[in-house]
Amino acid sequence: MTNAEPPPGPKRRGFGTGRLEAFSDGVFAIAITLLVLEIAIPASAGQHLLRSFIDEWPSYLAYIVSFSSIGAMWLGHNAVTEYLEHVDATFVRLNLLFLLFVSFLPFPTKLFGEFIHLESAERVAVTIYGVSLLLTATLLAVLWRYARRARLVRPDASDEEIRLLTQRLTPGLAGYLILIVVGLFVPVAAVFGYFAIAIFYIIPFREVRPALLFWRQARRPPRS
Repeated sequence: MTNAEPPPGPKRRGFGTGRLEAFSDGVFAIAITLLVLEIAIPASAGQHLLRSFIDEWPSYLAYIVSFSSIGAMWLGHNAVTEYLEHVDATFVRLNLLFLLFVSFLPFPTKLFGEFIHLESAERVAVTIYGVSLLLTATLLAVLWRYARRARLVRPDASDEEIRLLTQRLTPGLAGYLILIVVGLFVPVAAVFGYFAIAIFYIIPFREVRPALLFWRQARRPPRS
């Protein structure tokens, strides 16, 4: 008998993306759900319910901005994973770090919802909120850059698609840095700036512009 070695098995290139995407989507869903749980009206407000409802406007503002921001992060994360052929151990751990900050966002949301109308505290609350958004967006960009460097991207993805996604993920970082400074002086303006960044990511302006041009041309009367 010969001590023949078993034939080597196929080399594993990495992990599939299915479980990573499912787990990530679950974290995003929980983080968004936690936002609405922070909105509450005191039980003693029965006699002045409408006034108490209106007085909670900081909580509504915080909810809308954070819902939009987390939604924008989810869209960015979804775009990244759509271009992945597989992931490796480092990417999985970077993704966990990214989700750590995503799941943390309801806490700074509660802070600025409670203290946005107090002069000294609102600057601190909005700064913490802005730094949390900046770190989350930075990690999303790091995920994508690592995926490109580690060659995790699908081979059929074109250079143009990769370049567009890289450009799409980058501008928000500078915006968050500027708004963190703005928040030290005009906190409410910074909050609306964070909302504007989220809208920039949510609305597909590249697709909307051709549609608007087509609509305008369609409304023009035919030339005689």
